[in-house]
Amino acid sequence: MYLGKQVRLERILNRTTGRTIIVPMDHGVTMGLVDGLIDMREAVNDMAKAGADAVLMHKGLVRCSHRSAGKDIGLIIHLSASTALSPHGNTKTLVGTVEEGLKHGADAVSIHINLGDPNERDMLRDFGKISEACDNWHMPLIAMVYARGPAVANSFDPKAIAHCARVGVELGADIVKVSYTGDIESFSDVVSCCCVPVVIAGGERMDSDREILQMVAASLTAGGSGISMGRNVFQHPRRVKLVKALRMIVHENATVDQALASMEE
Repeated sequence: MYLGKQVRLERILNRTTGRTIIVPMDHGVTMGLVDGLIDMREAVNDMAKAGADAVLMHKGLVRCSHRSAGKDIGLIIHLSASTALSPHGNTKTLVGTVEEGLKHGADAVSIHINLGDPNERDMLRDFGKISEACDNWHMPLIAMVYARGPAVANSFDPKAIAHCARVGVELGADIVKVSYTGDIESFSDVVSCCCVPVVIAGGERMDSDREILQMVAASLTAGGSGISMGRNVFQHPRRVKLVKALRMIVHENATVDQALASMEE
């Protein structure tokens, strides 16, 4: 691995644990106004204060959330997008470049690919182009890969998720983000087919703190390298305490009960 990429990755992956807590904040392009992300500076400050390793956002939000004081936090620039208003919402289009990420001070860039979409080939082609540019510039690449399309009966099928992870690593991602399969055994199979860190998405909003923490703990037991979790984190009514509890599990190997108890202190 190039030294430049290694240095940047250490801003995302904890050098001691090899794990990460990433909080995506790219939802506005897709959904419009999103609770928890109206004041971006406050949102980023909360994540940094709580101990998240990195936040992820589109390039235009960097100017609204740059930290001038307090604890530092890694920055990931997201390079692909679509909107919920489109009839082709699962087709992601490139809206940024690796060079822009460098100019904005990013520690990594990310792209989103939906396998099974009718326009899958375009997204795979974009993946290849971004992967090459990342290699040229020594920039870490995070690939969010999901199975979403007319022929996909169940996007949470373990075989489909393993396929997503394998596509991510084979096309050059340094970190692969996929959905959690639902159990330790099947997620172990997903992790075993990758030679790079695998992190889990948060998915739809969960009502139970225990449910969130249990899912994260199980993914780590299976060999996962942490989380890239958005709405379940930044929309949580006690988001600072939640991230601190997540940090206990991800970086300190705390139990779910210990993490839950910390939220009540």
